[in-house]
Amino acid sequence: MNGPAPLLTLNNGVRMPALGLGVCQSTPDETVSAVTTAIEDGYRLIDTAAAYGNEKEVGEGIARSGIDREDIFVITKLWLTDYGHDATLRAFDTSLTKLGLDQLDLYLLHWPVPSAHDTTVASYRAAEKLLADGRVRAIGVCNHTPGHLAELMARTEVVPAVNQVELHPNFSQPELRAFDVRHGILTQSWSPIGGVNRYGGDGTGKVRDPLQEPTITGMAEKYGKSPAQIILRWQVEHDLCAIPKSVRPHRIAENIGIFDFSLTPHEVAAIDALDTGARGGPDPDRVALDTFS
Repeated sequence: MNGPAPLLTLNNGVRMPALGLGVCQSTPDETVSAVTTAIEDGYRLIDTAAAYGNEKEVGEGIARSGIDREDIFVITKLWLTDYGHDATLRAFDTSLTKLGLDQLDLYLLHWPVPSAHDTTVASYRAAEKLLADGRVRAIGVCNHTPGHLAELMARTEVVPAVNQVELHPNFSQPELRAFDVRHGILTQSWSPIGGVNRYGGDGTGKVRDPLQEPTITGMAEKYGKSPAQIILRWQVEHDLCAIPKSVRPHRIAENIGIFDFSLTPHEVAAIDALDTGARGGPDPDRVALDTFS
């Protein structure tokens, strides 16, 4: 067994592992075994979402693991079709039922919706109610820029505990990370190894595969690690929480095998310098309620 990952403290005192398993694009059939394998390998954080269609299987995997519920940190997310105050409360109930849980560790709004900001605010206020009622231990958002966060915080009471965003060496979002730090928001990285660059892209020609960067492959050779492990260790050195996705047992084990070495400040800076400013996923400023329908 690898791990365990160190714990990061959220702005309300809740502690969350610095590395977890993501299950975006994992089919329901693959998800149960991926979750059980990850837990056996030392993972204690599982990230899913209503939109992924595998919350039920995540819950099954957790139940089969035999690990006490309080030792597993579970995240799920509200999808756009359920934005609005009352719809959010109903969607949360549905997610909790599918997961087979009595309480959630972290509930996130999946995207900002600039064209329907009032609806986004209403959903976040519903999340605040869930937090106040003790049904979730922390709340936050995904894919929010500093501007989105500032607008949301101006109209709500609870500062998001987490902002989950696309973040990898070729798109490292330093300004966003700095904003999050100033406001006590923990930045969580989806596509932390740059997988989005292998199946997406923004059409500018700037998008590259971080796993192929000579800077990273050179460090992998030096440390006897894989390029993916070097990237995940870079995430840890920046106090980020990474949630790499895999359904392959050897990759799941490899991804958590990063706590027996560290990178030097010079090496971290060299990876920082790979940033192109080009995202591989959708632009949050362009998301609307019907964007993904």
